[in-house]
Amino acid sequence: MAWRLGAGAWGRMARTGGGEPGACWRRGAAGPIGAGGTRGLGHGPAAGGGPRLGPGLAAALAGLAGLAAAAFGHVQRAGMVAWSSGPRGRPEEEEDDELARRCRCFMAPPVTDLRELRARPGDMKTRMELLILETQAQVCQALAQVDGGARFSVDRWERKEGGGGISCVLQDGHVFEKAGVSISVVHGNLSEEAAKQMRSRGKNLKTKDGKLPFSAMGVSSVIHPKNPHAPTIHFNYRYFEVEDADGNKQWWFGGGCDLTPTYLNQEDAVHFHRTLKEACDRHGPDLYPKFKKWCDEYFFIAHRGERRGIGGIFFDDLDSPSKDEVFRFVESCAQAVVPSYIPLVKKHRNDSFTPQEKLWQQLRRGRYVEFNLLYDRGTKFGLFTPGSRIESILMSLPLTARWEYMHSPSENSKEAEILEVLRHPRDWVH
Repeated sequence: MAWRLGAGAWGRMARTGGGEPGACWRRGAAGPIGAGGTRGLGHGPAAGGGPRLGPGLAAALAGLAGLAAAAFGHVQRAGMVAWSSGPRGRPEEEEDDELARRCRCFMAPPVTDLRELRARPGDMKTRMELLILETQAQVCQALAQVDGGARFSVDRWERKEGGGGISCVLQDGHVFEKAGVSISVVHGNLSEEAAKQMRSRGKNLKTKDGKLPFSAMGVSSVIHPKNPHAPTIHFNYRYFEVEDADGNKQWWFGGGCDLTPTYLNQEDAVHFHRTLKEACDRHGPDLYPKFKKWCDEYFFIAHRGERRGIGGIFFDDLDSPSKDEVFRFVESCAQAVVPSYIPLVKKHRNDSFTPQEKLWQQLRRGRYVEFNLLYDRGTKFGLFTPGSRIESILMSLPLTARWEYMHSPSENSKEAEILEVLRHPRDWVH
């Protein structure tokens, strides 16, 4: 079975923009993390006997349960949305079933009413919403544990056109200057402008009375540490479904995860890429090199002639070999976020740094802003989509950044070293 990328895409989704603590994300949307049941995609030994995690990813995932238990108190004190708030009430008021227990460790109640989720347990929209909620909780809990004094604001919002989201943002923590993890679950009718954009990218869509029903959901995060030796990370995983006038449903997944260090650390780069590669390799040996190349090409600041960071993986319009198999791939990628990144922050959060190194971090953040506002398809699409939540779309921007006229690093400096890598991407795992 071959992975196929459709000809067009909505682009990166408009950035959104129970039981014991941690239980919801220790169980994946389709079963326990790392358990058997996720079959390979016809590539390599995993195809016949379930997943085999590489040693780095397996070890990191094994420690996540303890991390969640330690972190949950930090997140809870940081202002989690009360379960009694909002129109849907507490899940405890519904049946005390597996779904209700699973939901209790989310940062806020699901966007979709629990009764609707129960009515369609196998539907991809249900599975994806639970996955992004679990990913949000997993990442927020890990960040809170690392920061120690973090206070997340948990902002649940509704979209009048249909659906809503949950934005979790930490600002001025001990370790993180700004960290945002946001989910959105939206539905309604695509505007004609949006439908036209999709058609221009290869989608065959037929409207009925000018309407094109759609559902879209995703999780998006950008994390900016204070220490210039701790890298920034971005990840986004999303699902889109549209029904045309003939009743035909089209669907696709997109997403990725990439690292933006201020200074090059070879060991960090290898760890990050190797962890993502292990997640991809569970589903086919061709996926990581294909999506690593796509990432290097996508996060390119054309007017600077350099990449935003040292890459990772990026994919869009992924709609084969089957909906279930692509979902399992996305699930593996989402589960790799914490083990790929948190060890790097722990390693560098207390590193000493000079004023010059802090200045270089601010200048590199300026490049981050330039890419997000000028080139990122999701940001641009979100800003011009009716009903979009601007605060969530711009959540990815750092608290502080800097632009200096004609700044150029000294030859053979550490600053020049990272620029060389950004201009000429490397293969980090071979």
